[in-house]
Amino acid sequence: MSEQDSQEQVAVVLPDGSELAVDAGATVEDCAYEIGPGLGSDTVAGKLDGDLVAKEQPVYDGAELEIVTDGSEESLEVMRHSAAHCLAQAVERLYDAEEVKLAIGPPTDEGFYYDFDNLDIDEEDLADLEAEMEEIIAADYEIEREEVSIEEAEERLADEPYKLELLAEFAEENDTVTFYSQGEWEDLCAGPHVDSTGEIGAIDLLEIAGAYWRGDEENTMQTRIYGTAFEDESDLEDFLERKQEAEKRDHRRIGNEMDLFSIQDVTGPGLPLYHPAGKTVLSELEEFVKDLNEDAGYDYVETPHVFKTDLWHRSGHYENYADDMFIFDVGDDEFGLKPMNCPGHAAIFQDHSWSYRDLPIRYAENGKVYRKEQRGELSGLSRVWAFTIDDGHLFIRPDQIRQEVEEIMDMITDVLETFDLDYEMALATRPEKSVGSDEIWDRAEEQLENVLENRAHEYEIEEGDGAFYGPKIDFAFEDAIGRSWDGPTVQLDFNMPERFDLSYVGEDNEEHRPVMIHRALYGSYERFFMMLIEHYEGRFPLWLAPEQVRVLPISDDNLGYAHRVANEFDDFRVEVDGRDSTLERKIRAAHDDRVPYQIIVGDNEEEDGNISVRDRFEDQEYDVEIQAFRDHLEAERDEQRTAPDFLQDE
Repeated sequence: MSEQDSQEQVAVVLPDGSELAVDAGATVEDCAYEIGPGLGSDTVAGKLDGDLVAKEQPVYDGAELEIVTDGSEESLEVMRHSAAHCLAQAVERLYDAEEVKLAIGPPTDEGFYYDFDNLDIDEEDLADLEAEMEEIIAADYEIEREEVSIEEAEERLADEPYKLELLAEFAEENDTVTFYSQGEWEDLCAGPHVDSTGEIGAIDLLEIAGAYWRGDEENTMQTRIYGTAFEDESDLEDFLERKQEAEKRDHRRIGNEMDLFSIQDVTGPGLPLYHPAGKTVLSELEEFVKDLNEDAGYDYVETPHVFKTDLWHRSGHYENYADDMFIFDVGDDEFGLKPMNCPGHAAIFQDHSWSYRDLPIRYAENGKVYRKEQRGELSGLSRVWAFTIDDGHLFIRPDQIRQEVEEIMDMITDVLETFDLDYEMALATRPEKSVGSDEIWDRAEEQLENVLENRAHEYEIEEGDGAFYGPKIDFAFEDAIGRSWDGPTVQLDFNMPERFDLSYVGEDNEEHRPVMIHRALYGSYERFFMMLIEHYEGRFPLWLAPEQVRVLPISDDNLGYAHRVANEFDDFRVEVDGRDSTLERKIRAAHDDRVPYQIIVGDNEEEDGNISVRDRFEDQEYDVEIQAFRDHLEAERDEQRTAPDFLQDE
């Protein structure tokens, strides 16, 4: 530190709101030692204004500083970043380092990956790579950070074209960059990293995949190796067990087994085809939301799939979504498949004259929208090009905000509790890419925060995660194996009414600007359907199940009675298994097809005019009266119970 720097000071803001004055040029680690020697020695990295940085990073005046120590989520991220470097070092040791070209290797929520060009390997090679990584970790190489000039970095990276591309971007705003080295190996990297390779815990290499450089389909396809790292073997084993359970529940596999949907080459990527069984589930989900909407006073509307882009310019979507839109010309006009439904609903509202007495106006639509996701990011129903939002848009007076937001939140909790899903809420604030004034955004965020506070809801703040037109309350829920999913949302929008010049006549006979609320109770049908498939492992509740009851005649002699029994359940989705097969095979087939209930009929049942009932838990009861079982099914379906419980009530 220079003499001049030592005479100047800067102040950083600590998590408790207090300020810490340090010499200009002080690093994150220096600040930690200033707070206390124990904290200084435990420092792994830091966060400056929310960004994870190396502990060697200098702080600046007014920065919000958080010290990252062992045991935190951020420290695990740092360790996984270092594990990615170990992977790249192992690859260059085992393969031709002059031929293999390094791309990027970041940490992820579940581990890390590294992308390579000119690397020809398969799954069988992962064991050797993992063993080499273990040797690097055991060697306990010191991980050293070095700051170098752009010119020197260019010399070091002369044979690494992808690193040079990244370096050119860094050079636009920086005079220097950082390298991290361990043993004989180094990499251009901003960090942060652990102090030595020996601090990397338990590792596992998971799979190999293809990935386009920078996610652009126009670029080279590279080899991506995924891995994970945890503090100890126990945490790693828990993760691998959860991963195995997730693979068992994979909606793509179950969707194929149950004939729910398909995504075929002839349709194009990310464009699902729903088969009869899948459409049955979707129809039940639609009907559930329709009942909620009608009870809450929504009117259904319908908008086209394509609009002139004049609409998207007016709404602000063009400047914010053009790269993700499907845009094409028809004659002299430019059109786009709609990425959202809200501009169409605003246009419908604009087509009428409204009084303050008319508001709130509530529109609902199961609207198909289109987003041009990168092909490499498409995955089953979780990320698609075409998806349907159970959309709702409300046009209200400012004095109606609290009541309407609260009623929407009640609808959302009704949905989540119907599926017995635990959930958390978060307030998402203004993103960097947005429209509207600071005053409008501050007002909207304050309104949503007041609703959450007044109802004493626990919630997190998600800085910068709002929609481009307004802040929102997001609901995240957990599935059966503890994974968190984003789903329902309620968004407050003062901007689109301004952009569309929407108005109503107030009690003072003057024109006033309405407030717009965007809301979805599921999020998108595709993503929610995908989550339900995996949450239930295809074993849907009775009310959702594509096939609710299957009648199994013990022999061909009982086939007629089986059909007469099936007719008694004609307002359910019931099938008769009339195949020439043994009862045991029919039972196994119904179980594998995840049918909630089986009705078994043989000579005894036919003679007594009753049935035997078996559920998917493989419990069975004999001599059941048909009407008694039918009454139970009606109650179980109408009350939308989450599991077949006719035999569980006994």
